[in-house]
Amino acid sequence: MQHSAKHIADRIRLMISTKQFQVGELLPSTRVLGKQLGASFHTVRKAYHQLAAEGLIRSEQGRGFVVNRQSTKLDKSERIELGTEKMQALLEELIGYGLDEAEIEAIFEEQVSFMEWPDRIQSIATVGETRELARLLSDSIKKQVGVKSDLLLADEYDEAVNYDALFVPIHLVGGFRSLTDTIRILPVVFHYDADVLLSIMDRAAIEAIGLVTAEEGSITKIINELKSLMKFEGAFVAGATYGKSLPLFVRNTDLILYTPASARLVEEKVPEKKRIRLEYILSEKSADMIRSELWDQ
Repeated sequence: MQHSAKHIADRIRLMISTKQFQVGELLPSTRVLGKQLGASFHTVRKAYHQLAAEGLIRSEQGRGFVVNRQSTKLDKSERIELGTEKMQALLEELIGYGLDEAEIEAIFEEQVSFMEWPDRIQSIATVGETRELARLLSDSIKKQVGVKSDLLLADEYDEAVNYDALFVPIHLVGGFRSLTDTIRILPVVFHYDADVLLSIMDRAAIEAIGLVTAEEGSITKIINELKSLMKFEGAFVAGATYGKSLPLFVRNTDLILYTPASARLVEEKVPEKKRIRLEYILSEKSADMIRSELWDQ
């Protein structure tokens, strides 16, 4: 779906007002957001300049566009005047489609009650068997679709009720079906970055692959996933970081795979040619579903 500059500006304005984007936060670059939305970077830039003219965001040299304030500068009378103009235009359009007064009133009442949904964009969590795995998926969603989320363990059902929407890996959805009446459950299908897997397989001479995680609980899950995707005849060794220390096997292992949660320590101590960072890629359908929920409303 192609988005106009006005549509993009309207969505970002809403996400700023509902604190999905906070004051001082750097917005996605025009190219990144354009790629996420299937729009040209020129269109996104036009939307950003519109919001900058309203004072909501500002351009900072060398950084990009930054959220300047949480709401527009319009005073109450200006807000009412603007709302009246937009409502009048909408009413004229609906009447043009043949809707009568009763139908318009019914739609308006229904939509007003439904408009609790913007609050959800500040109360979304990504679910995982460990916080590290939840972060791996959450980071991918943010990178590919531009939506931030908190982290939630798969067994934290009591905490889940504090959110209005959850990104749930498809294999964990069954555990959350009982919450579908009160929480929007968004199943997510994803896989490891194919470039990462190909890069591993290209190193045919390696005898051992090391895996470094931030949590012990992530190890078995990741190794089982990798084994099912690639036929590696060597050995897997794995361990979690401890404070500022890496597992001892790292220095004697040909190749180190690592998670984003362990990235700072690994990238500081392991040469780039000996390490590969693990990342998830969302399926196209999952990415489109998230976009439709948070950008196309």
